[in-house]
Amino acid sequence: MKICAPFSNAATRTIVAQVGNLPCRRLAAGKAVECGGGCGLSIRDTADCQSALRRQSAFTMVEIAICLAVIGIALISIIGVLPIGMHTQRDNREETIINQDATVFIEAIRGGAQGLDDLTNYVYAITNFQVAYPAGTLNTYGFTNGAPSFLTNGMNIVGLLSTPEYTDNSGNPTNNLFSGGYSNHIVAYVHSMSGPAIEKPPQNNDIVVGDSFGYRILCVNAPVAADNNSLTNSYNSYNRQLAANLHELRLTFLWPQQPNGKVGPRRQTFRTMVAGQLAQNPVNGNLYFYQPQSFVNAP
Repeated sequence: MKICAPFSNAATRTIVAQVGNLPCRRLAAGKAVECGGGCGLSIRDTADCQSALRRQSAFTMVEIAICLAVIGIALISIIGVLPIGMHTQRDNREETIINQDATVFIEAIRGGAQGLDDLTNYVYAITNFQVAYPAGTLNTYGFTNGAPSFLTNGMNIVGLLSTPEYTDNSGNPTNNLFSGGYSNHIVAYVHSMSGPAIEKPPQNNDIVVGDSFGYRILCVNAPVAADNNSLTNSYNSYNRQLAANLHELRLTFLWPQQPNGKVGPRRQTFRTMVAGQLAQNPVNGNLYFYQPQSFVNAP
């Protein structure tokens, strides 16, 4: 919009009309009228001058209302998409943490690690849901880092997580329960090892630690599947050797662990094969360790 300056020489010009604060004068040529001196707008009469002024006015209320309606629709769409984006970002962050922590646990278990004492800062409870066969009775054994504490070092934590899925009546690993024994289901409760540094040790604020991201681990150390119904003794012997020296390690992560004790809907399972003997600790019968460089001859 061009701002018109007043006439530079009012004495030589005759003002014939006044429209608002904008004067109109008659040009020397005769009937032509110039409006708003200095803007160079030539019109035929005063009515045309008023029409020109109306064409230079701002937006109407209807136009402003339409603009507000368009902006409102756009804002509603953005607000509706924003929670979806935030949830996606949270899910991606949690999956990254799970992937990183799973690598640590898998390497510790299949390597038979006994010195990862830093795990005591994150694993705060382990439960073994043990079912006796053929009776079918359920026994629950809990291990915590409270009083009395059992999770005092990395050796105890890794040893419990390496508990075989099947053990005989003496606690030795076995590949079946035809002659009786126990089925072990290990569940670990863990604060994430990865994530914001403010949540990690030496943080001792119970509120911060309690609100940090946590998960459960279902740990299964299963003998490799083999056909025990073969009529050939040599093939049966091979299956027994395979089951005694090769295990499938499965870690199923369930998250997020909620303050009320329940667990969220997210699931992810990691699998790997571990070669070597899975042996019971001679000092503490609750602990088992993989021995990757040791193999046993199964009977």
